[in-house]
Amino acid sequence: MWRIVPLAIIQSFFLAGGQVLLKLGLSASGPFSWSWAFFKSQLTNWWFLGCGIFFGVATVLWMYILKHFPFSIAYPLSSISYIFGTIAAILIFHEHVSVSQWLGVLLIMAGSALMVR
Repeated sequence: MWRIVPLAIIQSFFLAGGQVLLKLGLSASGPFSWSWAFFKSQLTNWWFLGCGIFFGVATVLWMYILKHFPFSIAYPLSSISYIFGTIAAILIFHEHVSVSQWLGVLLIMAGSALMVR
C-alpha cells in the first residue's frame, strides 16, 4: 500500500501549488467583483493559466489514484496538501504559522502515515 504515498505527495503538491497560483493571480488582479468584466480580465492573467495547469495535473493524478487504490486510503492522503500549503504560506506569502498550526501539520502527517500502514 506504500505505492500510493509518492503519488499522493505529487498530487498534493500540484493541488497546493494550484491554490498558491490562484492566490498570486488574485493578488495581481484588481478588486474582486461578481462582474463579467472581472472574470474576463482574468483570462489574460498568467497566474491563472498556471493555476489551471496545476489543477489539471492534480486532477489527472487524482483520477489515477482513485482508479487503483481504495478510497478510504486515497482520500485522507489528499490532506497532505495542507502540509504544502503551510510551507507555501511561510516561504511564498511570508505568513506567521503558530505552534498550534504546526501541531496540526504534524497530526496530519501522523494520520497520513497511519492510513497507509
